[in-house]
Parts: sequence; structure tokens; C-alpha cells
Amino acid sequence: MKFILDHIFLVSIAAASGLALLLPALQPRGKRASILEATQMINRAKTTILDVRSADEFAAGHLRDAKNIPLADLGSRIGELDKQKTKAVVVVCQQGARADKAVKMLQKAGFDDVVSLDGGLTAWTAAGLPTVK
Repeated sequence: MKFILDHIFLVSIAAASGLALLLPALQPRGKRASILEATQMINRAKTTILDVRSADEFAAGHLRDAKNIPLADLGSRIGELDKQKTKAVVVVCQQGARADKAVKMLQKAGFDDVVSLDGGLTAWTAAGLPTVK
């Protein structure tokens, strides 16, 4: 106890940094699919691939047959996906953070089977899987 009182500033910094590392893990995320699970979904069923990156990022490389609707436009363009409400939807972005937000938006709009690609396009390309330009 004496150590904590003598070094209250250092203990406070350690506690704050520990909380900062733990906080992202505690935040609710949408449903995620690993690269293997996403590949199986794409190969097994009629799966829609939604890329929520910007048009420039999409043009640099994307998954085959992916539809590009940037996250900023998804709220106003969600009607374009109404036909896919009964299909599985895999949402892709660069790292996975934007895809999580898009999954929540799609679930609120009534989509049943929506997942984000865990690790995004970065993980996809790191696994050596193909992209198209």
C-alpha cells in the first residue's frame, strides 16, 4: 500500500493505459467471420460482398464481385441492397472497423445474416487470397 501511495502518479498512468488497452475489447462489435468462414460462405451460398471503403480504395483492389457503397453513403443507399436481405452479406473494409459499423446499420435495416470480414482486406491479402482491380 505504501508503494501505491508513494508512486500514485505512476500507478495512475499504468491503470489508465491498461484501461485504454481493454476498452476496445469491451466495446460491442457486430458479428465477424474469419477469412476461412467468409470464403466458405462465398463458395457455398449466394453471398453478397459489400465493400464499404471509399471509391479510391475500392479501385485500388477489392474482392471479386464486391459491391462498393462507402460507409458515409450507406445510410442513404441501403435501399440498393433490399434484394439481398434474405442472402448472407459479408461486409469488407480495410481493417474491419468500418465494416463493424456497417453491420450494425444493416442489422437495424432488417438484414438477417450479416458479418464483417475479420481483419478486412488487409487480412485477406495477407492470406494470399485474390483481389481484382
